[in-house]
Amino acid sequence: MLSKFSAEQLSYVELTRRESVQLNKQEIIKHFEFTIDWVESLNTLPEEEWRSQIAKGKWSIAEIVGHLIPWDEFVLTKRIPYFLTSALLPKSPESDLVNQQSAEESRNRSKKETIKLFMSSRKLLIQSLNDLPDELWKQDLSIGGNSISLMKYFKGLVEHDIHHIRQIQSVFGDL
Repeated sequence: MLSKFSAEQLSYVELTRRESVQLNKQEIIKHFEFTIDWVESLNTLPEEEWRSQIAKGKWSIAEIVGHLIPWDEFVLTKRIPYFLTSALLPKSPESDLVNQQSAEESRNRSKKETIKLFMSSRKLLIQSLNDLPDELWKQDLSIGGNSISLMKYFKGLVEHDIHHIRQIQSVFGDL
């Protein structure tokens, strides 16, 4: 089996699922670092498993990992630069369209290339998060007319990752 993660790393995933947990900047960064290692471990999956749907009508692992890439790029280009200014945040893209396009691209890319692209975008995201001033993490932002702290915004991204990790683990176990 592919499980090379410590009990500490796996319990971290469990911890972040709890509603009452208040993640801080370092814990969010730790999560994103964990996802790099976790996705990199998928290199050992046989191609058939990488490309198989996780359930009828659901995406494959290739599509799941691949759809995370444009969302990291969106956060890097259309969110983080604006967090540092008082400028209005650009409108989010149509999520269904982004997901559909990224899933299709992932079906046509090699496993190695998809994993490499994910790792690259995620490393840039971590670098950008490290560069954000600590005081900014507690400030409220206005996104789509809603007020949310930067911490809660990134907690939502962490929860999105964990949702997909759990989907994959439900089929293939602890990878």
